[in-house]
Amino acid sequence: MPVATGRATVIDVGEPFGLEADATAWLRRVGENDLQAGITVLNRALHAFRLVTADPYMQPVDRQQALVARLGFGAGEQVAEGLWTQARELLPARRRRQPRATVLQPQARLAAVLGGRERPLACEELTLRGRLDLDHGRDREAALQVLVALDAALAELAADPAAGALSDRLEELRSQRQAIAAAAQTALGGPLSPSEREAVAFTLSRIEAAFRARAVANA
Repeated sequence: MPVATGRATVIDVGEPFGLEADATAWLRRVGENDLQAGITVLNRALHAFRLVTADPYMQPVDRQQALVARLGFGAGEQVAEGLWTQARELLPARRRRQPRATVLQPQARLAAVLGGRERPLACEELTLRGRLDLDHGRDREAALQVLVALDAALAELAADPAAGALSDRLEELRSQRQAIAAAAQTALGGPLSPSEREAVAFTLSRIEAAFRARAVANA
């Protein structure tokens, strides 16, 4: 069955190589970090396009989604057409094999959600949005999103059947409410301070940890 795919080329328009030998030497050195830098540029462009076109369905891309990833060099018009003088393909790192129980746990929950036996929590989706914003450097959006995710998590997890096993987690999350509210208030007017960004990142990680503890308690 045909599957729709797309191709993106990110071109570094900084200082050009003086000699092809210099470019060849560079090509031997580059690797995953350089590829990730290109993906970051691509995602910044996709996010800007999403905003200006008001398209809520446009999403960032991830290294693992790439069918083929190449780094290379070429002349200006050549690379503008997605062509190369020389290039090499980067193979994704093999994922560490996980224990069978770890692999099956998400599958079992997916079946429960799709079958209507489990209702997903609103705070899970809100937390994912906060993680996406934070990981892509959108600190202001992350602060606002994490505040909403935190309030939803406190309400929903307290009413969850596993609430008894999550009492310490919930208390920890409650203790972060004031710091996150302050960060969100700052975000309404401008950039966060380093300490506010750290508070947002920490709280987000603790909400995610509470979700993992809930999954274990409900297993």
